[in-house]
Amino acid sequence: MSRRNGPDGGRSGTGSAERVRHHGALARTYAAITATVDGLADADLLRPTRCQGWFVVDLLFHLTLDAQRALVALATPADGPPDVDSVSYWRHSGGGDASSRHAAWVRRCAAAFDRPSGVVRLWSDTAPAAVRAAGAADPAGHVATQGHVLTVPDFVATLVTEAVVHQLDLTVALPDAPAPDPAAVQVAVATLDGLLSDDAVRPPDWSDVDYLLKATGRLPLTGHDRLVLGEAAGWFPLLG
Repeated sequence: MSRRNGPDGGRSGTGSAERVRHHGALARTYAAITATVDGLADADLLRPTRCQGWFVVDLLFHLTLDAQRALVALATPADGPPDVDSVSYWRHSGGGDASSRHAAWVRRCAAAFDRPSGVVRLWSDTAPAAVRAAGAADPAGHVATQGHVLTVPDFVATLVTEAVVHQLDLTVALPDAPAPDPAAVQVAVATLDGLLSDDAVRPPDWSDVDYLLKATGRLPLTGHDRLVLGEAAGWFPLLG
């Protein structure tokens, strides 16, 4: 996902309590994704998602890459201080042509497996390892990823935000899939709140899931939404 134009946000907290909370949210979200895809027929792995041009198998491969990136980052401690936190990290993530190239590359890689279920096996091996690495990491430590340094709790929070939004993408055509973990949703909501101006008012009729879908461009803003958001409507989507 990529950060779109918008105001500066605040810092997220760091420390052992945040690491434990974020780790639990990541573990439950990755487990829910595994429960969603485990045992699916190849035809179901070729169902559409909310990510344009990606089937379930393509998005699952993208999530596997994120879990692999987590393993590398968590196994390679970095010197501090951090230069981004769990909110400002998203302002520096790629978009535009880079996102289009990545999307095409992911489709080619996922298609290279003999069967879509091969991606499920790769995910099922990788995701639990990333969760274990996140749980074992020093909460006072730092990691480097994508050219930036974050504290361990903030890094895990970025993984949670990515995972829970993509869980919603993944399950749009899979009605029996598990619901998102409430704690993971709250981590993602806190990220979006940090990207939104302190003066902006979220429409009161939005659920947290509505917020995630609309703030990431998965659902369009209505005229009422734009009226309530005012100037802040022009910052949407906050994440792509």
